[in-house]
Amino acid sequence: MRKGLSMALQVEDLEDQSKYRQIQKVPYDELITFVLEYLKRRTGLMVFFWSVCIVLIGLALTIRINIAGYFPLKNIMIHSLLGLVVFPVIIIPVHEFFHIIPFWIIGAKRIRIGMDLKQYMFYVTAHKHVVPDSQFRLIGFFPFLIISACLIVLILFLPGLWKWSFSLLLFVHTTMCAGDFAMMNFFRLNRKKKLYTWDDADKKIAYFYEEI
Repeated sequence: MRKGLSMALQVEDLEDQSKYRQIQKVPYDELITFVLEYLKRRTGLMVFFWSVCIVLIGLALTIRINIAGYFPLKNIMIHSLLGLVVFPVIIIPVHEFFHIIPFWIIGAKRIRIGMDLKQYMFYVTAHKHVVPDSQFRLIGFFPFLIISACLIVLILFLPGLWKWSFSLLLFVHTTMCAGDFAMMNFFRLNRKKKLYTWDDADKKIAYFYEEI
């Protein structure tokens, strides 16, 4: 029987080479390379992601065209700036918080938030907490699903140019989820394997193992 939450795997368990094999090691300073590699790997998941991005920018433009009434150019520019720059910056900590919630759910304790400005990346990790692939999918997709749902509701009910600014935010936030989708694409491409991952947040390295 595989170990459940009550008997969660430990990092030391993965060192048993008769049961587990390391298949990937990704230093944090190489994350952008990892992300770009798996964004380019064609799967149904990547077709879905890029299709959603295209649909959402089209939706934003359609909403702007169909908003009734006259709006001064200044107001249009302000709401465009809000949707493309201001709100996306504000939503970064919200996005990361929604990564933390699933870590709490699966019982992770040493949760850390970090950023690498050279790679324009923010991340949440649980130091030396082994996460099976099924749980990692929840962690990876949770912010995209929750924030997208909330923004769609706001777009439906807010008036005028607020629909425009939040539709832009919906598009930009989806593109900000590219790293999450790339990571999920790694698991997708290895879906025939039983995978586990854990991070050494001190050394800033992510490890991936398969069950033999």
